[in-house]
Amino acid sequence: MHSTGGSKDLPAIRAHYADILCQLAEEKGVPRNRLLGAAGVRPAVLGHPDNLITLDQFAALNRCALELTGDAALGLEFGGRLKFTTHGALSQAAISSETIADALSILIKYFRIRFSYMALTFFTEGDEAVLQLDILRDLDGLEVFNVEVVMASIMDVNLLLFGTRLLVTGSCRLSYPAPAHGAAYRRLFGDRVSFGTGVNQLRFGRDFLDLPIALSNPVARRVAEAQCEEEMRHLEATSSVATRVQRLLDSVRSGRLPGLEEVAGQLHTSARTLRRQLGAEGVRFQEILDRVRHRRAIELLTRAGLSIDEVAYRLGYSDPSNFGRAFRKWEGCSPSVYRTRQRS
Repeated sequence: MHSTGGSKDLPAIRAHYADILCQLAEEKGVPRNRLLGAAGVRPAVLGHPDNLITLDQFAALNRCALELTGDAALGLEFGGRLKFTTHGALSQAAISSETIADALSILIKYFRIRFSYMALTFFTEGDEAVLQLDILRDLDGLEVFNVEVVMASIMDVNLLLFGTRLLVTGSCRLSYPAPAHGAAYRRLFGDRVSFGTGVNQLRFGRDFLDLPIALSNPVARRVAEAQCEEEMRHLEATSSVATRVQRLLDSVRSGRLPGLEEVAGQLHTSARTLRRQLGAEGVRFQEILDRVRHRRAIELLTRAGLSIDEVAYRLGYSDPSNFGRAFRKWEGCSPSVYRTRQRS
């Protein structure tokens, strides 16, 4: 994940997730109070699922649970404990949708009310549908753990919706090298899991998108989605300017990434004011844009059918050579060399 500078670490993670992690750690012999003490979380906070803890507290809890349990595969197991109902209104709105495609649109739209420091996006490529997870903030070594948590949770939901057909037709691509506990991945994702791809994706046949959902209920969906909207408004109201800028850039999934003037306009302010607000938080617009460009470049270069010049254009570069220089700084090689390595 990537830090957004001097923004405050406001409560953003539901205490329910922390409670589930504590239960799992307790089963492995780690006292709950030891975990909560290390994270600076009062036990009473976990007493109600609607209570919130900060991202720093959640990260400390994750780190302590990993260290004290000694279980390298803890993230996958924790993600498996986050059942569909764990996510409250978000899961209710999705499961009440008419089709799989409708359910995915709900998950994408409101994903950040549960994991505000990550972004979930969706696109189709050839005959495949792709769910992609991007990490937005530096968690100092907990990136793999968090990817494991979300991917395992999504996989649990997918198996509920699709059954074992997903294991036959789907695949999982992960950005990091194969860990020592690779066998745990194969138990969850089957043999169609690959590491070191530069992206975190779950892929399945796009023909699944039109499948109807048995629990579809338009009234239940409207009620649940209204609650998601309210949670989204609260999240926006408590977010830093840098976070809002990054979310806006992350939401652009087709076409060209906007520059400072365009982003300021979409946030209903002037470029000068936006620059000053970001400066007060200790961050520059260009820093945020470069982080998004880097992550998006990796994604676009792994997709078929896009030339290097087109990738540069989508990233907002007027001159492809400027993209080439920036990419060499990020990855130590040219975009074309990176693409060749990924395909091999």
